[in-house]
Amino acid sequence: MRQTIIALLSLLCLATTFVACNDYETYGDKKKKERSAISQFLADSAITVISEDAFHKQGDVTDTAKNEFVYMNNTGVYMQIVHKGCGTPLRDGENSDLLVRFLELCLLDSTAIYNDTAPYDVDVMNVRRQGNTFTASLTDGVMLSAYGSESVPTGWLVPLKYVNVGRPRSEDDHIAKVRLIVPHTQGHTIASSYVYPYYYEISFVRSIDI
Repeated sequence: MRQTIIALLSLLCLATTFVACNDYETYGDKKKKERSAISQFLADSAITVISEDAFHKQGDVTDTAKNEFVYMNNTGVYMQIVHKGCGTPLRDGENSDLLVRFLELCLLDSTAIYNDTAPYDVDVMNVRRQGNTFTASLTDGVMLSAYGSESVPTGWLVPLKYVNVGRPRSEDDHIAKVRLIVPHTQGHTIASSYVYPYYYEISFVRSIDI
């Protein structure tokens, strides 16, 4: 999957080099370019987009065999749940450190950062849940170093309502893993500033067993 995604992004970037651009782009121009990049990525990746209603009717899961991503109306995030995860979700009122491994790819310039190849490189995200509202801050890791901010992309929090974040206790247990397409409005400061959409593969697990 990763090799396919990187290849698609490389082709997308080569295509954009042949498109003339004005010295000044309006916010509307940038949003149009973002929507075009997302649409192209959906098409090139053969993604089947389903509605939230369909997602809820099938038990808040996505069919990976059909490469389904659910479009979340309130955020504009596209989400695929690869593994729902073992254990339990974050409880209402709980404050917990989650260990996060991720791949991040920009859909417009193909820049990438990741921490999912080395066993000891892991980001730490402190998350608090109040009802269905999640807030979080980064306390350690690659994202914190790369962007110099404790802020967590809002899009990262969208899956937490639907996945479990327990620690594996057997070989059959999977940790929660999702794939996301995050528009600039739900991204980090670079995404917001430049109107860049990002693709993510993310896994979540509690830092301690409970």
